[in-house]
Amino acid sequence: MTLQSYRDLEVWQRSMDLVEEIYLLTRHLPKTELFGLTSQMRRAAISIPSNIAEGYGRIHRKEYVHHLSIAQGSLQEAETQLQIMVRLEYVDREQVKKAWNLMQEVGKMLRRLIVSLSPRPDGAG
Repeated sequence: MTLQSYRDLEVWQRSMDLVEEIYLLTRHLPKTELFGLTSQMRRAAISIPSNIAEGYGRIHRKEYVHHLSIAQGSLQEAETQLQIMVRLEYVDREQVKKAWNLMQEVGKMLRRLIVSLSPRPDGAG
């Protein structure tokens, strides 16, 4: 299958699902967290598909990998914030299960994509 757009990438599609799930979860946070954890989590989640898309649009492969790396960092940030939500007892583990599973799936996809686009140590590729 030939990719026509970043929208054809499964990792982008799944990261968009993750954004939706994060928005649903953060609705449960107290209003006092609106400018804290809620805002931070949403920005981290939005950064993931945004950087996948931006990197895809770059001309040079190295820039693409750089943006995928930023997406990976944002994913780690969102995972940490999800754990904070549970530790502070804003939500329970069962409520975050879907988001956590999406995060693990997106993380694996991002790592595979980064490896596939990165130059091999022996200079080939």
